Amino acid sequence: MQVSNQSIGSSSLLRQNILEKANQAFSGGEKAEDFSKKINDAINSVADSQNKASQITKDYELGKETDLTKVIMQQQISSIAFQMTLNVRNKVLSSYKDIMNMPV
Repeated sequence: MQVSNQSIGSSSLLRQNILEKANQAFSGGEKAEDFSKKINDAINSVADSQNKASQITKDYELGKETDLTKVIMQQQISSIAFQMTLNVRNKVLSSYKDIMNMPV
């Protein structure tokens, strides 16, 4: 159970981190470079999560890691983080299209 609680905790921390950065970026007075830095940091944290999932999977295949639950949980965390990133991207593109279609 400890692995599950840690994995769930890290998944919610990752989600919270991305949401905090997005909320801070959209609050008034933020500079464009701050926004891009925060988005870049969020994407890097998703990439780190994917790399960690890949590494722990390789370790399991090589016999270095024996806890299958830990491997599956890390893969799920990585998958959820990636799906959330895609949803944010889709929302940004949709908003951009809406703005571009507004009459001047």
